[in-house]
Amino acid sequence: MRVTQSIEQTQFLAAINLLESGINQTSNQMSSGLSFSTASQNPVAAGSVNNYNQALAQSQQFGTNATSAQTNLSTEDNAMSQVQTQLQSLRDLALEANSGILTNSNLSAIATQAVQIQNTLLSLANTTNGNGEYIFGGFAAQTQPFTLSATGATYNGDQGQRQVQIAAGQTVADGDNGDTVFNQIKTGNGTFAVSAAAGNTGSGVVGATTVSNPAAYDGGTYAITFTAPGTYQVTEGATVVTTGTYTDGSTIAFNGVQVTLNGQPTSGDSFTLAPSANQSMFTTVQNLVTALQTGVTTPGSSAALSNSINSAINNIDQALSQTSNVRATIGGRLNSITTQQSVATSQQTQLKQSITNLQGLDYASAITTLDQQNTTLSAALQAFTMTQGLTLFKFL
Repeated sequence: MRVTQSIEQTQFLAAINLLESGINQTSNQMSSGLSFSTASQNPVAAGSVNNYNQALAQSQQFGTNATSAQTNLSTEDNAMSQVQTQLQSLRDLALEANSGILTNSNLSAIATQAVQIQNTLLSLANTTNGNGEYIFGGFAAQTQPFTLSATGATYNGDQGQRQVQIAAGQTVADGDNGDTVFNQIKTGNGTFAVSAAAGNTGSGVVGATTVSNPAAYDGGTYAITFTAPGTYQVTEGATVVTTGTYTDGSTIAFNGVQVTLNGQPTSGDSFTLAPSANQSMFTTVQNLVTALQTGVTTPGSSAALSNSINSAINNIDQALSQTSNVRATIGGRLNSITTQQSVATSQQTQLKQSITNLQGLDYASAITTLDQQNTTLSAALQAFTMTQGLTLFKFL
């Protein structure tokens, strides 16, 4: 086969193109910092890098979820801290009102302060996060959860509790619904509550109430009725449970419970002992406001006010206990998130290092390669220029 000058030129240009392609590839590697950018350049390593990238993206998404949950829980914890502050202020006001030396005007002023606390509690119960979502609305995050009513407040949310995935196989609740936090609060001492009958005319006031023997308490509803001054009987329905005599400050005990009464109940006065029920925090505040606004006109009404205030104090204590329990669960969830974030950070660092080991560029080697490629190209161009000038006419 005859090799013509045209064929030599074509072959040379092809070789030059190949050299320039190699230089471009090395330059791109140095610019991007990657030893390869397409799967065809290193199929085996590219497959591993793809798997690592998927794992990294998933871990980073879990991290985003965890940060969001952390923000919501921190917002809730801050709100609950302020709720506790307001409840403690309300309790202090109740104790002040129960001193027995205040006028109706004083009681009315305290009621006004209690209303202000009620409004603050309502605002806290309607707290929103940075996205404008109500944190106590359950799944109904776009609906204002609480609105004031004549008996306290109405809950407009649902019972939902949103779960957020923060790791493979691990989820965390990023909040609590308002019904659980503000409405499901036990009355009385948390086991049972004692209330005075509305028609009582004596000065009998309920004091401390305790469960002395949990095994003996059957959760029944009992009536403590004074059949005569200093004489009482305890009944459960039509059944007489016990009878006894009473003196001011004495304790009435039966079926594993103890009830202390102060003052002098009159004949016909009665008190009801019933299992604790759930009551809204807002109902507790409203009942206290109503009692304070009613004031005192007779010895009987003075005892009624004291009983109402004592009941409110017991219920406020239960609300404080409830908020403490909620904050404890929030703290546990925040700790779980912090732990998982630490694990995720370590995992992501390892994944990134594995990707770098497979796809990262060895700059020293790349610089050497680029120098060699440029030298080869320069030499080839010089050789081609010299050979193109060779012809027999130069030697004739």
